[in-house]
Amino acid sequence: MRRSLDIAPSKTLSGFVWFFLKKQWLMFVLVQVLWCAWSLDQTIFPLLFGKIIDGFSSYAGDRGQAWSILKAPIFAAITLWIGIEISFRIAGYFMAFALPKLEKQIRMYIFSHMHDQSHAYFSAHFAGNIATKISDMVDNVSHMVHLIITLFFPAFISVLIAAVTFYQLSPFFASLLMGWALIHIAISIAYAPRCSYYAHVHSEARSQLNGRMVDSLTNYLAVKIFANKRAELSYMGSLQKEERQKNQRQLIYIEKIRLFLGILTFVGPGLVLNGYAYWCWTHHLISVGDIVLIFNTSWNIIMTLWWASIELPNFFKEIGICQQALTLLQDPIALSDAPNAKKLKVSTGKIQFQKVHFQYKGTTDLFSNKSVLIQPGQKVGLVGYSGSGKTTFVNLILRLFDIQSGEILIDGQNIVDVTQNSLRRAISLIPQDPNLFHRTLMENIRYGNMKASDAMVVEAAQRAHAHDFIMSLPQGYNTLAGERGIKISGGQRQRIAIARAILKNAPILILDEATSALDSFTEGQIQESFRNLMTGKTTIVIAHRLSTLLTMDRILVFDQGKIVEDGSHKTLLAKKGIYESLWKAQVDGFLPDTLEKGEGL
Repeated sequence: MRRSLDIAPSKTLSGFVWFFLKKQWLMFVLVQVLWCAWSLDQTIFPLLFGKIIDGFSSYAGDRGQAWSILKAPIFAAITLWIGIEISFRIAGYFMAFALPKLEKQIRMYIFSHMHDQSHAYFSAHFAGNIATKISDMVDNVSHMVHLIITLFFPAFISVLIAAVTFYQLSPFFASLLMGWALIHIAISIAYAPRCSYYAHVHSEARSQLNGRMVDSLTNYLAVKIFANKRAELSYMGSLQKEERQKNQRQLIYIEKIRLFLGILTFVGPGLVLNGYAYWCWTHHLISVGDIVLIFNTSWNIIMTLWWASIELPNFFKEIGICQQALTLLQDPIALSDAPNAKKLKVSTGKIQFQKVHFQYKGTTDLFSNKSVLIQPGQKVGLVGYSGSGKTTFVNLILRLFDIQSGEILIDGQNIVDVTQNSLRRAISLIPQDPNLFHRTLMENIRYGNMKASDAMVVEAAQRAHAHDFIMSLPQGYNTLAGERGIKISGGQRQRIAIARAILKNAPILILDEATSALDSFTEGQIQESFRNLMTGKTTIVIAHRLSTLLTMDRILVFDQGKIVEDGSHKTLLAKKGIYESLWKAQVDGFLPDTLEKGEGL
């Protein structure tokens, strides 16, 4: 959890970046001061060269004695060169620490923020799109800071030093240089908003393209099974065309800015300033050394501002990309802890719904005035057709969604008044389709208890009947599961999820079709593990295979968000209601997937 003082402002990009820069402001100030050695390189060197040339051209005595006059500017030039080189190396050394740390802080902050988002948020956004925006923010902020330190600020200092030097020769020289520099900068800034806008538009298109591409690659098996590679290429091609057009528009706009600035540079310092210097020399107003000073300095300033003008459109392009990525932080956290939330303390595991009203956004009511009491240690099965509300029921216990009214209590504690972390630590969920990380099987099982030893992991795997298949793999527990666990079968993934829940050993257990991907023999083995795992725990089991619910204390039958029947297996059969019809409708113990219209929940 981030402390409140560590929350970065997310409304403006400048405020967001400054929040992280000030964490190591002294380091960045030091790097900036050291990097201003480049400004001295661009302006003081021509001044010293001019003095050396004037010394050569004006010396009329014995040339063997000229060293006494020339040594001062020559030693000054050598000392300056050494000092500049040392400054660059020290600045580079400090930059090697400052920028990676800045990138890490930004990346981890946004990553942490995204994990605070709700289940509904991730259901509506592509993970690839989110990852692209995080990467964009980190890379572009780092590059912008680098440009400011190594180019923009030194260029500004160079212009000021050059203007002061030129003023010593003639105020008109200084006026010409400053006038051109100000016009150059003003034009760049004037074009900036449009450049930033085009970059923002293109960045959004690129993020969407990457998100869709990741979605397609993640579902590669469906593409192969349906032989729809050509359709995927066509689909991606339409998105790629849109991204290309928006990218092309911003790049052409940038080139227009550069062309205009190039013409301005040629006319300003190139013709006017150097032309006026030549006129002054022909009228004996300045020396040969002054000509060298003016020519070299103006050329250096031209190149400095030229590079700045080359990068400035890219700089504003990066601002647009970062502003688009900043929308990740501007999306509100829809589901958060109460200001004074406490940790949930589970002593018995009693679960109570009191007059709960819930509906998904934009849909009709699913639960209305629902009240249910699950006693401590009770084993409760949930039955119903797809869309009847079974999964929503357990999702509300996990607080993956907030209810509109009513209360959900665990041991008398309203779940909105406790921290989400403590709530979910008290509940073990074994889902129908468990998600595994692209990490080793040892790490995936240990995810249930990050402090567990290797021996504890192995014991949990043995109880889940996963140990034998894991040891049959070439790398055993060090085998990588693959993205979303794709390297192992569905049944093996479920056994890993069961081992993970065993290791977690939470007081409340939820099984959501936890054995649906297992063969009958393995399921029989797992059921024994489940019976041990359920001991002393409040357990909720969602199952289509009704034979798995025979040992439940209670079975709740859901129909369109309502609990229409409640009792044991024998009691419900005797009622000859919906449960009995479902039991009779089964073939080898399976429940038909749908009977009524409704969205799967």
